Amino acid sequence: MKAFTRTKYGGPEVLQLEEVEKPTLKDDHILVKVVANSANPVDWHILRGKPFFARFTFGLFKPKDKIPGADFAGVVEASGNNVQHFKVGDRVFGETLKGGAFAEYTCVPANVCALMPEGTAFPEMAGCPIAGVTALQALITHGQLKEGESVLINGSSGGVGHFAVQVAKAYGAKVTAVCSSKNSDFVKTLGADQVIAYDKENIHQHNGKYNLIIDTNGNLSHDDFKRMGQRGVMVGFTTMGHMMRVLLKKAFSKFPLVQFTAEANTQDLETLAALVQNGKIKVHLEKTYSYKHIPEAINHIEAMHTKGKVVMVWDNSSGRE
Repeated sequence: MKAFTRTKYGGPEVLQLEEVEKPTLKDDHILVKVVANSANPVDWHILRGKPFFARFTFGLFKPKDKIPGADFAGVVEASGNNVQHFKVGDRVFGETLKGGAFAEYTCVPANVCALMPEGTAFPEMAGCPIAGVTALQALITHGQLKEGESVLINGSSGGVGHFAVQVAKAYGAKVTAVCSSKNSDFVKTLGADQVIAYDKENIHQHNGKYNLIIDTNGNLSHDDFKRMGQRGVMVGFTTMGHMMRVLLKKAFSKFPLVQFTAEANTQDLETLAALVQNGKIKVHLEKTYSYKHIPEAINHIEAMHTKGKVVMVWDNSSGRE
């Protein structure tokens, strides 16, 4: 099968498209014929081995896993022992941070996958797993968002952010979105009740009060969280130094601030699938690449100015049924 591989840490230029063996089916896993992937910031972090402490998980001196890639949507080719919820021919989507998705076939644990809703296309569902699950867990699992509450979402036009706006609205929140002025209209179409353009108003001096602050951009200080919110969730980070400063202040503060890394599970993926099927979430695809240009897609993501999602397709069909 074709797959993008790497043998060392670095930028997208270290990826090579080559022929490799199809993965062997394992117990509790499914073998998926990949139709589409999406690119996420985590892909280039893992590709570059940054932040450095992540190498204790992914390989200290060189990557443990030859094939990178996390998000995918495709068709079940085979199911392993103990797998009960998926059968050959099922259309599924999911993600695994252990990699292996940037290939024609990937073998993944069944508990990080879910069935695609009827009428959806592979590219749109490939865009859901990491970004959608992160938004859902930030708002609901860790942010404990309740109907009628107010939430400020910093970085509302990107992959996670554009999901967060829609998920928050689906759960009955009043949403204030922070983005650039050029993306204000886009964020309003997602359902934001109010938009703050950071290039026209300094968010670090904003004095609005909210029940919950979600920072997907990673540039809010601990003082920003305390000034504006009753509680906060930090998703992204701009630099390791900034994140450590926020977490250090958190350690000596009673302000309820959570920093987490999302982990996919079937239940949360099914929640996202239902929201997509019911029209509560629309996956905005900014760019669609051929699989041959996966390195270029990751390079585009690394520029950090994405509006919605970037996906990569392994064939020419939309995959819609």
